[in-house]
Amino acid sequence: MEEFILRVENVSYAYEEGAGMAVQDMNLAFRPGEMTAVLGHNGSGKSTLAKLLNGLYTPTVGKVTVCGMDTALDEHTWQIRQSAGLVFQNPDNQLVASIVRDDVAFGLENIGVPSAEMPGRIEDALRDVGMLDFIDRAPHMLSGGQKQRIAIAGILAMRPRALILDEATAMLDPKGRREVFSVVERLNREQGITVVWITHFMEEAARCRRVIVMDQGKCVMDGTPAEVFTQAERLRAMRLDVPPMVALGDLLRARGLRIPREAMDIESMAREVLACR
Repeated sequence: MEEFILRVENVSYAYEEGAGMAVQDMNLAFRPGEMTAVLGHNGSGKSTLAKLLNGLYTPTVGKVTVCGMDTALDEHTWQIRQSAGLVFQNPDNQLVASIVRDDVAFGLENIGVPSAEMPGRIEDALRDVGMLDFIDRAPHMLSGGQKQRIAIAGILAMRPRALILDEATAMLDPKGRREVFSVVERLNREQGITVVWITHFMEEAARCRRVIVMDQGKCVMDGTPAEVFTQAERLRAMRLDVPPMVALGDLLRARGLRIPREAMDIESMAREVLACR
């Protein structure tokens, strides 16, 4: 097994010659099976990083590799897109067909999967995201969360090693956000798919195993949720907040309760509060 699925080495990126760097001097590596959250205020470079990891953009300086393949080499383009799937913010912009089955098939056709192999892949992918019962439905009749799960199924059908999700829950209601995050979390846990989860929802980031914080195009923090979110003042200086349960934990500790800093979601916080009774 490779040591890294995605690797960013000394990378800077400018959208046009003479413009400032949207990403600068970045070094990152993502191991197989990792689920990593990427945080940062608007304009910090998160979406640029997502497109660099997928090969949609190639670095102005430095090198990005996907499963060992250099994204700057044209001969690797289709293999890279197959290996590292990118899910965007707006699900409506990713759906291309009038029937769910055909939408999931679209990526398979682009990479030349034999027709006889497609039905099984399509059904497996829709089953993975809990949408098999909708296989013959019209995508435009589905909810936002359901559409986003169809978009993810279209990538899963190509059997990627990594999923990069660029604020994939930003346009969804709370129910849709929970649905999509839970699906991706399960795919990471059960199938070992490497996940890069770009978000501005702190409670989602707290459930990942690793958190990266970007500011002005640079990676400024990188660690476990506990290591990152205990630096509340530093985060607020970058116009970021901390997860609600982290803020609650700070208040409870100030009142003398022994709440571990690792309690970052509702379930673990409830257990710790009950244990203090």
